[in-house]
Amino acid sequence: MLMPVGLIVLMAALMTPLIALAIRGAGPEPTALATFFAFVPVVPVVAVFLWIDRWEPEPGRLLLMAFFWGAGVAALAAAFSSIALNHAWEKVVGTGVGNVLGTVVTAPFVEEGFKGAFLLLLLAVRRRELDGIVDGIVYAGLVGVGFAFSENILYLGTAISENGLHGGFMLFALRCILSPFAHPIFTAMTGLAIGAMSRSSSRARFAYPLFGYLAAVLLHSLWNGSATLLGERGFFLVYLVFMVPVFVAMASVVVWQRRREQRIVATQLPRFVAAGWIAPAEVRYLASLPGRSGWRAAVERQWGHEAAQAVREYQTAVTELAFFYDRWQRGAVGRDAGEWQHDLVTAVTVARTWATMHPRALHTAGSAAGAPPAHSTPEPIS
Repeated sequence: MLMPVGLIVLMAALMTPLIALAIRGAGPEPTALATFFAFVPVVPVVAVFLWIDRWEPEPGRLLLMAFFWGAGVAALAAAFSSIALNHAWEKVVGTGVGNVLGTVVTAPFVEEGFKGAFLLLLLAVRRRELDGIVDGIVYAGLVGVGFAFSENILYLGTAISENGLHGGFMLFALRCILSPFAHPIFTAMTGLAIGAMSRSSSRARFAYPLFGYLAAVLLHSLWNGSATLLGERGFFLVYLVFMVPVFVAMASVVVWQRRREQRIVATQLPRFVAAGWIAPAEVRYLASLPGRSGWRAAVERQWGHEAAQAVREYQTAVTELAFFYDRWQRGAVGRDAGEWQHDLVTAVTVARTWATMHPRALHTAGSAAGAPPAHSTPEPIS
């Protein structure tokens, strides 16, 4: 427990040099205002990604790590890397061209590389937590939100320092109101690809992260170039012609994947009933998000928050087991399939046991018995 907390604190602490850089360049008052303005879009954008993640909510500590990786690790590493590389550009091609290349070429490659590294690290260290496209998009989105938060502090602080509140408001409108999803969408390209790789058994899957990263770089470069090379009219043209369709396309992918997740769960539930892991009467409540939320709401009204939380944990455990079986059927689990299966079945049993400490919580779902059904030992997976 202390290790994740320590990592989160360390990542958050890495924002300190960035804040110091902003104060040095813009002053303490503009930086304080910039921090407030930069935080305004964080809550609603994070809420969108948490809403996307409703079928199988990711652990809160990992979501915090994703945010602070973007805000601390990636932002700091990208800032100093870009300074060094931009200095090199200036030595080779001069200041003017060097600044353009730094914005349009260096920044997208460096920033998307450091942001996307979190997804690769998560896949290597916590492979079980990243089990599909939605998870990839959610984690990548949180990294992007964190990165945008730190970057906005720097840009808004400079704008307020140089052009007053009016300049700060203008930039706030462009970055925080008009395009709060820019960085999350760039990084979501990498997350989508890594999420797809986690579910694939194809030999070509190892190339997916590269294609996702290049797509993120291309979008980021196009976005930066529109403002740097084409001016205000070019910026809005690129925004309408490219960024809005990309946002719509990403939203469509999310809707499609959420429906796919619902089908996976609904398909696997009869297997769980046959194995005795869940009660037959619970199937219709577990097979849809409205059924799940309605179940929890009814439990909370009648028996309190603790009982509703027990049901939530049970629902999540069932979902993770369903996703596991879907990956296993695709041949995308790996050598630890048997151990993984055992852990997930145990998690379902433990979660249901907790829920039956509030017998009426399960009774609310139509379960006639207040105790867990007698479950069978799962068939070994080789």
